[in-house]
Amino acid sequence: MNIYVGNLSYDTRDDDLEQLFGAFGRVDSARVIIDRDTNRSKGFGFVEMENKEDAEKAIAELNGTNFQGRDIKVNEARPRESRPSRY
Repeated sequence: MNIYVGNLSYDTRDDDLEQLFGAFGRVDSARVIIDRDTNRSKGFGFVEMENKEDAEKAIAELNGTNFQGRDIKVNEARPRESRPSRY
């Protein structure tokens, strides 16, 4: 299951997300989205968990909690919308 994690501290790294969600089950991938122009975090990321029940428990328990000084938003990721090319 793919999980969206928003309102992250700009200091949060992939390893931080993996450790946070790892308490609930196996994490397949954890990635903070980085702005390609500034090379800084955009303040959100995605976590992929193998087990749906573990992912749902993580969402329920982590949504609205304080992580690294910010109240994070955690929910199931929606499919990416297609956007027109920038160029």
